[in-house]
Amino acid sequence: MMHRIAKHLARFGRKEDGHATIEFAIMFPFFFVFILSSVEIGLITLKYAFLERGLDIAVREVRLSTGDAPDHVELKNLICDEATFIDNCAENLSLEMVQVDPRNWVPISDQATCTDRAEEVQPVTTFTPGQANQLMILRVCAKVPALYPTMGFGKEIAKDTSGDIALVSVSAFVQEPS
Repeated sequence: MMHRIAKHLARFGRKEDGHATIEFAIMFPFFFVFILSSVEIGLITLKYAFLERGLDIAVREVRLSTGDAPDHVELKNLICDEATFIDNCAENLSLEMVQVDPRNWVPISDQATCTDRAEEVQPVTTFTPGQANQLMILRVCAKVPALYPTMGFGKEIAKDTSGDIALVSVSAFVQEPS
């Protein structure tokens, strides 16, 4: 009886049927996570590129409209009109505009003020439209949800308490005189 079992086990060990199945079962999860992470990175990069484009177009509009100081809502709408891939842009976008003296440079803080759906809504942040010939720094923060927050890149990237990723873009311009 033992001889028969040993013979069947030896024959089973020599067979190569299903060899690719075992390799597939071992490697598939890694490739699957890699593909999902690639999609996640691609979408985040696309949203960031549209945020940058929206900010650049809005700042260009501000520079060309000589003497008209933009208000918070108008500037937000200008950016959101161009940042089409950011869902609920008006609710998820936070603007911060600060006047900076180029002759006595003091950098703005590293921490961008962003929205957080898990917290209470905050009022408008520092937003000083500026006077003629002043250097203005405009920082925009948009919150986007992670596509796959529990695996791959989506698991490793920094998120807030509601699970959103902060996309921050900064631009500078000089307020032209009227």
